[in-house]
Amino acid sequence: MVSGGVLWANLHLLFWLSLFPFATAWMGGNHFDSLPTAAYGVVLLLAAVAYYVLQSAIVSVQGPDSVLPAALGRDLKGKISPALYAAAIASAFVDRWIAVALYVAVALMWLIPDRRLETRIGRHDPTVPLA
Repeated sequence: MVSGGVLWANLHLLFWLSLFPFATAWMGGNHFDSLPTAAYGVVLLLAAVAYYVLQSAIVSVQGPDSVLPAALGRDLKGKISPALYAAAIASAFVDRWIAVALYVAVALMWLIPDRRLETRIGRHDPTVPLA
């Protein structure tokens, strides 16, 4: 059973993710002009915020003693990403290539596998429910 809050948070994330094709096409079609490049960053930033909201909703449903909060830990990548997106949005009006470089840096950061959840679940007793 999934709570209504988790469903709404998921829909919120899906909304922002649905704007990626438009933002990407606008940015590419206008040769990385400042406004489309900044708008792309806004979509990235709001998707990151929506992901945080979804993650928080799931943690609140499962409780603070569940596996997920322990696996998330400090979530350094999850905190750095929105900060870099915000910096990229501002820098898009100074030098659009700085903004693009920041977007690429965040993408490369997430290419490194994050095994926190996998290792926590791997150590978890399979006879005990995760929630």
